Amino acid sequence: MRRFKLFTGSAAAVLLTPVLAFAQGIADGSDAGPFQDLLENILVFTNTVLIPFIIGIGFLVFVWGMFKYFIVGGANDDAKEQGKSLMIYATLGFLLIIVFWGVVNLLSGSTGLQGETLKNQPVVKTI
Repeated sequence: MRRFKLFTGSAAAVLLTPVLAFAQGIADGSDAGPFQDLLENILVFTNTVLIPFIIGIGFLVFVWGMFKYFIVGGANDDAKEQGKSLMIYATLGFLLIIVFWGVVNLLSGSTGLQGETLKNQPVVKTI
């Protein structure tokens, strides 16, 4: 139960991070300063490193559950139950992390933190 509370607290903190940027009024895509850069870096880290890492861990837990259910639990009913519960928890974890990923991307897109910024792009003049 303690792990669940810790997980939900940290998930809520990450989910509410883009809301802070919206409170600053940066939805128009203008450069709001270092706080916007920090939020963009957190979102990039979450989308490119954290979420794929957690999905990889969930996949390993699922495979370990399959191993325990089919190979170790051939004649042992207790090992079969443990493997079955691991596979169920891993599947629920996949579902939750995909929902979490979608909510983070939805919030970041609605606050203007997602997408390409033009602050360091060269200006091309047309004639």
